[in-house]
Amino acid sequence: MSNMNVTRRSFVGAAGVAAALGLAACGSSNASSSSSAGSAAGSAAAGSSAASTEVEAVNGFDPNDAKTVYVSPSWVKSVIDGNEDASKSYVLMEVGWGEVEDDTAYTEAHIPGAVHMNTDYIEEPEKWNYRTPEEFTELFKNYGITQDTTVIVYGAKGTDSADDRMAWAALWAGVKNVKALDGGLEAWTAAGYDTETTVNDPKPTEEDFGVTIPAHPEYVLSIDEVKDKLANDQDFRLCSVRSYKEYCGETSGYSYIDRAGEPKGAVWAHDTDDGSYFIDGATVTTDKINEYLKDYDASTDNSLAFYCGTGWRATIPCLICYQEGVKEFALYDGGWFEWQMDGANEVQLGDPTKGDVQYVTVADLSTDKAVKS
Repeated sequence: MSNMNVTRRSFVGAAGVAAALGLAACGSSNASSSSSAGSAAGSAAAGSSAASTEVEAVNGFDPNDAKTVYVSPSWVKSVIDGNEDASKSYVLMEVGWGEVEDDTAYTEAHIPGAVHMNTDYIEEPEKWNYRTPEEFTELFKNYGITQDTTVIVYGAKGTDSADDRMAWAALWAGVKNVKALDGGLEAWTAAGYDTETTVNDPKPTEEDFGVTIPAHPEYVLSIDEVKDKLANDQDFRLCSVRSYKEYCGETSGYSYIDRAGEPKGAVWAHDTDDGSYFIDGATVTTDKINEYLKDYDASTDNSLAFYCGTGWRATIPCLICYQEGVKEFALYDGGWFEWQMDGANEVQLGDPTKGDVQYVTVADLSTDKAVKS
């Protein structure tokens, strides 16, 4: 399996968005028989979950523990084959932006039985924050997901964060067991497993989700909650996981964000896009996060909120902290995109640890910092 940091252990568009969020939109005419909620594989597995298979554990975390998020290709394969407890009821999804017909990463090759999840289905179009609880309730119903369904997500590459964005949404909503395939499809194919091109439709359920969404509202902070913590909680650290040039205000990092900077008081936890959170084929642990935060007088012992531009990258450290039982942390969903919408919001330009920082307001910022396409 390539060079994944593992230890071997033995363990028993608008119309499309509306359709995905509405009950009338669910079809399964061309679904694969391999897996997805209520699939033939999942049903057949019910009687065989006691079968033992040798799987790999990423960074030593037991993949059958509900708190473990990042799992290996061999464990996902074992679930598909019906050998794990999770085989009884699971949904496997490849997550990316765009409708299924426009997502070539999915249509050209995906894990057998995987359905496609468009990130537009989980984000509202104004600030790209998570959609309403009512919309998530309908979406999960249409994808056959209840709080007791094991949700397994993955992206095309190990550094992708669309799948992590979906995983954090599922935990916030109340799904008890959420997994992310470490290394994505690249790790799956490197392990020698087959792919398919069949477009698999999600299979809806009539079951109630089982808990009011969100079951864990504390996992996501609003901009007002972040401002309150910055002003009144000395233990709080607002952690940027954007590039260093974004952190220092040299670029917004986005073609559609004209202003660059960070909320006043933000510390830098390194960039999830440059490989800092995916090293030697595996997602890092909190040891690495603490290494990144040390220069900013912060650690996972603080009360933390992670953010990026629009809430994708920041879900990666959130999932790592969740997996390792960090006491107090959350996602600031709005990120820089929402922060720079209000001219009165305070901004820092530069790195406070280097002594070259300036403090201004959003209204003072230039509007020429968008990434040129």
